[in-house]
Order: sequence, then structure tokens, then C-alpha cells
Amino acid sequence: MSQTAGEIFDAQRSTLLRVAYRMLGTIADAEDVVQDAYVRWQAVDHAEVAVPAAFLRRIVTRLCLDHLKSARVQREIYVGPWLPEPAVDDALDDDVTLPLLLALERLSPLERAAFLLHDLFGERFEDIALVLDRDVPACRQLASRARGHVRDARPRFPIDHQHGKAIAAAFFEASQKGDMAQLSMLLAQDVQFHADGGGKRPAVARILQGASEYLRAQAALIRLRRAPSELVRFTTINGLPGFITREPDGLLQTTALLVEGRHIQAIYVIRNPDKLTRVH
Repeated sequence: MSQTAGEIFDAQRSTLLRVAYRMLGTIADAEDVVQDAYVRWQAVDHAEVAVPAAFLRRIVTRLCLDHLKSARVQREIYVGPWLPEPAVDDALDDDVTLPLLLALERLSPLERAAFLLHDLFGERFEDIALVLDRDVPACRQLASRARGHVRDARPRFPIDHQHGKAIAAAFFEASQKGDMAQLSMLLAQDVQFHADGGGKRPAVARILQGASEYLRAQAALIRLRRAPSELVRFTTINGLPGFITREPDGLLQTTALLVEGRHIQAIYVIRNPDKLTRVH
């Protein structure tokens, strides 16, 4: 028995969400795009579609490109560092970590689309050219430029789940106790600290560079802290070990850690409540 149009779409829905999330960095926007794609899919002559999965990815990509035209303007006036909405517990069955998502964010929309469609989903450049309204050599060049930018953002070694959880637990304990010596032992010397408050909650207004700068900021925060954070649970956030806490203001916060070997290379904290509506 042949599948209905709805059944075909439902079989591809999770993949389409991953495409849209990787393009947009926001789960809510990704869901909106996928729903819009469903409406458009219903209006298609399905008998004329040879490969529905590829056809649907192209629809979603075009919709994402349209969305990014306005999103770019919003990002330019965003208060403080921007981080993508956290995908907790591999909610999107996604192997794209935060560093890679941030690297994708620095690409142009066309570079991002060419890279995702070709390198992650195996689309032919001939088909990508139709999506992007560019010729095939231009699409090859877009993907090549993107590949060069994101190469360093891929983790050099896979993170063992238990090892990552142990590092996250040690980091949380040292942070709550204000144990600067223990924190220093956990951090790489060139660690980066990103905090996304979006102007909705207090957060460091720029990316902190290096262990010394982070430790000074952490010591100042501890002096001002009214009460310790309450641990909700340890979890995986965009493929990275981390944890969810309830802060003294009563709101949730996520912390993800990029771990290489025994050290933390980057810390990603999301405080913007608009990005935490799906976190619990």
C-alpha cells in the first residue's frame, strides 16, 4: 500500500527539523519552518516528486533562507553574545555540537545551505544549484568555503559520556563552592566563556578569553551571589556534557561544556528565558 502525503512527510519530519535547526539555531523557528513546509507539501503534485526526502529538504532550505534575511537583522541588534537555543538530551537526535553551530552561524546563509545539503545530507551540487539559484561551480565554491570555516569547530575526539558527566559534576561542585583552585585545574588555559542573556537577564556582555579572565569574573560573581544554584539535573546539551540549574532568581539556566581530554575548552551558558521554554 502506497504512503499518503501526510505519512511521507511524517517519516521525514525529524530530519527536516534537524535541517532547519542547523540553519536557524532556534527550535521554535525550525518547527515553524517545518510546519510551513508541510502546508506547501500538501499543494504539490506528489506523483511528480521522484525523491520526496530530497524534495522536502529543499523546500525547508528555501524557507530557512527566507527566514534568515530577517533573522540577520535581529542578530545584529542582539544584546551580548548569541548562542543557539539548547537542544537538551539530544532532543533532535543531533550530533552537531555548539561549536559547530556557532561556526555555521558565522557563515553566510548560502554557504550554510550549500554545506549542510552537500556535506551532511549528500545532495548533488546540481540539485543544490536549483535550491540556491546559483550555478554548480558557485555552489561548489560556497560549500568549500564553508568547509574551511567549520573544520576547526568539529571535536577532534569524541567525548565519552561518563567522562564528560564527571567533568561537568566536578565543574558544578567547584563553581558552587567557590573553589578557584579546583576550577583552575579543570580549565584549559585558553578556555572561552559564552553567556547568552539576550538582554532579558544579567549576563557577561562579551566572550571571556582565557582561564585567568574567567576565574576573576567567577570570583566576583560568587561575592555577589545571594544563594547557590540549585541543580536540576546533569544532561547532554547539543552533544556536550552539561547541566540545568535553577538560579536564585527562580529561572532556569543551561551550562554546556566543551571537554577535550581532562580540560574544559569552552563554557556555554544560556540564561535568556526565551530560549529555555522547552527546558525542564
